[in-house]
Amino acid sequence: MASSVTPQLNILPDAPALHWFTAPLDVDPVLGLALAMLIAVVVANALHRLLRLPRLVSHMLVGALASPPALGLLQRTDLDLWKPLIDLAIAVLVFELGSRLRPRWLLDNRWLALSCMLEALFAAAAAGTALVAMGAPLAAAVLAAAVAASTSPIIVIASVHDLRPRGQVSERLMMMCAMNSVLAMLAIKVWPLLGLAGQGTLVNDTWRWASSALFVFCGSFLLGLAGGWVLDWASRLSRHPASLSVLQLSLVMLSATLASYWALSPLLTLLIAGVTARSLMGQRLTVETGLGSAGAALTVLLFVCMGLLFTIDGWLQLWPWVLVLIGARFAGKALAVALLAWPSGLGWRQALALALALQPMSSLAVLLVLADFGWSSQLPGADATLLQALLVAGTLMQLSGPLWVQFALQRVAGECPKEPSHATG
Repeated sequence: MASSVTPQLNILPDAPALHWFTAPLDVDPVLGLALAMLIAVVVANALHRLLRLPRLVSHMLVGALASPPALGLLQRTDLDLWKPLIDLAIAVLVFELGSRLRPRWLLDNRWLALSCMLEALFAAAAAGTALVAMGAPLAAAVLAAAVAASTSPIIVIASVHDLRPRGQVSERLMMMCAMNSVLAMLAIKVWPLLGLAGQGTLVNDTWRWASSALFVFCGSFLLGLAGGWVLDWASRLSRHPASLSVLQLSLVMLSATLASYWALSPLLTLLIAGVTARSLMGQRLTVETGLGSAGAALTVLLFVCMGLLFTIDGWLQLWPWVLVLIGARFAGKALAVALLAWPSGLGWRQALALALALQPMSSLAVLLVLADFGWSSQLPGADATLLQALLVAGTLMQLSGPLWVQFALQRVAGECPKEPSHATG
């Protein structure tokens, strides 16, 4: 769907790019990725000691340097073969996030529940309205607004690993990023139906959207409940402590695979599985950071691959769109948090910290819906210019995301120890 205002730019992520330093290196993809991960761990630990730079930033930077626009150590098409493993890394972190949530809190504090809903809706409304005002097609603006509403749960939970915060801001941050990511996922799941809008009556279109969203939500919820129950049942049969991580990893793989196979939401499924497992197992559920050393390696792989997928192609032409996306979502989230800060029991300094920590934008809603990284081909009707602006904005907000979270939780909210834990990944 072409924009009526902006020209179509040939700047999609899979377009050829100029290399900054040298011609592409002829390296085996497996060897190249292994080398990038090795360098990422060494560089991350060095920069963390010297500059207190979050490790996640270093991992993504190394991935970006190994990408086609830089050293060309790996091509983006090489990652399609690794997508099942990347999805597993995401799934591990999402399950852990679910196990940390306290849904009862939403029932005890209704203002908090309303705040969780409003911050996503305000961010989406602000981004969508601003884009339409700039001349973006309505359907494309809706897609961009849905992605812009979400906060990256993988950046949040991985940052929590390093910072070890304790307090209301970090707890609300995890709750809000889980909820806005689910809302974004549901929006993207039903977004292709917008392409069919107008082919039938308004009642038929509305029923189609509602039934699709209801199927995804209810099916994912029930599958997550079943996954949590299965983990509880299996852990009772196998009481050896070392087997629990294996059971959790197996459950994550099984739940995510079934959710994808049945066209459900892996994100919602894994969140509910984590919440259910924690509710049933209590202290018996000892979720290690990243599910142990294997999960830590997957986390490094994930963030290196995120760096490989970063793109700033066409930013000179797209910077107004990028600034509008970033600025509108910030305004929407900050306004929603500020409006309900006092009734939900949050101080103004804490509200500022929460608004800042919510800023890392997530491409997770897109990653878990699509079968590979050819985003433009799998989102029919998406405006090419606006999609590229969304990817550039996502690149900037994901790369700077750990810095937003660290500054908010450590400096503004003061919920972190003076010396954060040196956890791997």
